[in-house]
This record gives sequence, C-alpha cells and structure tokens, in this order.
Amino acid sequence: MAGMCSELRPDDRSDVLASETPRATRPELTLPPRLTIDDSDSTGDVIDALFLGRFTTGEQPYSRSHTVDRVKKGRTLLPPGAHILREARDDNSGAVLAEGEGWTVRVSRWSQGAEVTVTAVSDELAEQRLKQAVEDAEDEPEPQEDEVSMGFWYHSPMRGPRRTTRTISAGTWEEVRPNYTTRVASAMDELMKVTPDEISGRLLLLHGPPGTGKTSALRTLARSWSDWCQVDCVLDPEHLFNNIGYLMDIAIGADDSDSESKRWRLLLLEDCDELIRGEAKYAAGQALSRLLNLTDGLLGQGRNVLVGVTTNEDLERLHPAVVRPGRCLARIEVGPLSREEATSWLGTDEGVGREGATLAELFALRKGKSPASVPAQEKAGAGLYL
Repeated sequence: MAGMCSELRPDDRSDVLASETPRATRPELTLPPRLTIDDSDSTGDVIDALFLGRFTTGEQPYSRSHTVDRVKKGRTLLPPGAHILREARDDNSGAVLAEGEGWTVRVSRWSQGAEVTVTAVSDELAEQRLKQAVEDAEDEPEPQEDEVSMGFWYHSPMRGPRRTTRTISAGTWEEVRPNYTTRVASAMDELMKVTPDEISGRLLLLHGPPGTGKTSALRTLARSWSDWCQVDCVLDPEHLFNNIGYLMDIAIGADDSDSESKRWRLLLLEDCDELIRGEAKYAAGQALSRLLNLTDGLLGQGRNVLVGVTTNEDLERLHPAVVRPGRCLARIEVGPLSREEATSWLGTDEGVGREGATLAELFALRKGKSPASVPAQEKAGAGLYL
C-alpha cells in the first residue's frame, strides 16, 4: 500500500452545488483533493477516512455522535436498514462503515464501549438515525450488595461534557456508622432515611477537616438512596460553574419525556473550598451564584436535582448565602472522633492522642503506622478517599 493515493471525487450532486454555490461559502474547496494512504495505516484508518468523505464534500453536512460506555451484548449499534460498506475487526477493537438513504454511520468499538457517529443530509435525519442506533444500548449491570452504580461527569476539550458510569464499593450505614462521632452519626441516621417526599432543601453540605470520612459517608448515602436517586460525581466542579453549556447539560439532563428524568439526581462536588467560602462572590465571580441558582433558583425549577458539597472549611468561613436556613437539606460538620470513641474503634489507646483522631489516622494506626508518620500530602488528600 506504500505511497498509494486515493482521490476523493465529489459526485454529480456536488458538481451541481459547486456551480451554484459561491466558493466563499463552500469550505471543502479549500481542502486538498487527495488522501494519501501508506503501509502505516490500518484498515480502521481507511474506514475513518472514507467516512469523512461525504461530510467533507458537503453532501452530508450534519454530524451527530454518541459514546456508549458499556454496550449490551448482541447490539450492532447500526440503525435499521443500514447497508454495510466496510468492516474491520481485531482482538480488541473494530470499526464498521454503513449507509442508508441520505445518511452514513461509523461505529468504532473497543473492549466494552463504542462511539457511534452519523452524518446526514439534514440535522433531523442525523438525530433520528443516531437515536435509533444507540437507544437502550447502554448496559448497566445490577450492582452487587456491597456496590453501587455512580456516574462521573467531566468536560472534554474535544468533545464537551461527558458522563461515564462505574460501579463502586459502598458499605451499609450500619457498617460504617462507628466511623463517626455520636453527633454526626445521629445526623446521618436521619439523612440516610430521607425519601423524595421529605426533601425540604436542595443543598447537602458536609464540612470538616481532611480525613474525617466525608466521602465515605456520601458513598454510603448513594447506596441508601439507590432506589430513588442517581448519584453523579463532578470531577471538575471549578469548570462546571464557569461554563454555562456544561452546567446546562448536567442541570437540564434528559428530556422530560424520558422516564429517567423523573428520578432524582445528586451531584457531588468534592473539596469546593474556594467556591463556597465567605469571599467566594469576589473570588469565583458567577460560579457561586450559579451554584445557588441550581439549588433553589430558576435553573433548578422543575428538575429533581440535589447538590452535595464537601469542604474542609470551618462553618464560620462559609458564605452566608450557602448556609442560610431553608437552602440545605442537611448541613453536617464531620470532625475527628473523641479519644474515647477512637480507642473504642481501634481497640487500643496506643497512638491515640488526647484530642482523639481522624478516621484517616485510625486507619493508619490499624495498618501499623503512626499518624505522625503519614505524609502531609496523604493527610491533605484523605478527604478524597475517606
């Protein structure tokens, strides 16, 4: 194949368009007319190149894509009536190029996932064929007893807002309850039993020092609420509230006609100190206002969305608008265990200071480490894991 050239020639329809459409409005005329293929290219690369042809020439100027993280067994991801033009497969991946009347589809598959892209002569046709290809194609296995399904949102520079689903481990509240002080455990008892009919505020705030178990509590909450609430973790919250398109994709979600839109969602934002501290209005600009608007403003109206925030800040340093009465479903300060509680948890008082210990320090002691020997960066990041 080395050095072989393949010319991309417009069909008769494109020739007519070229004679009727001014060059300035036809960007494909600025592209080189030849595609070079050599022995470094795979058959999948050829499929990618062929797929781009009709979009490049303007014959099918509309494109829509969707990624399926886990494809159900037996799904081809091809719209009805698709005629396969090319197919390439190896042990771990594959690609299919197919067409129908006025549209073309490429399916790229890997491991358990796939990306489906459709080009068409109209926007409506591209949307319709893509929906037919991917509808009900996502496979989300039922979690095991000690697991819960959680979504993870992030913003891709190339593809915009993306959501992936993972199954994470989560203990029952009865199992993890001893990890918290009596006061915190009592507050969490009530939160774990909340039902949709009892929701009085849209903001859930857990604050306190690193390593005290804030994230562990939220994982357990996701399990306790799994019958009625989908929990999603936003990996880049600082970007979420500074990008209105990203925020709208997460806040608006699916169309109201979708049965999933009736299910409550809890968006988790971890370590949002800069967003909700007292000077946030000055430092974070519109970010704080948009967070508050999502919880009880116009943006959140008609949407079953809760927002869970964790922070290492003291309550006194939080912005008054965040903690005002009526906004929070729960506002819980998660602190270290007292010396008595810590020694009871550990089964010994060896290594436990007079002021008690955090959950992270207790796990370190259980592993045979002194809390003082835990690296500073490990303590600072403990909130992400505990």
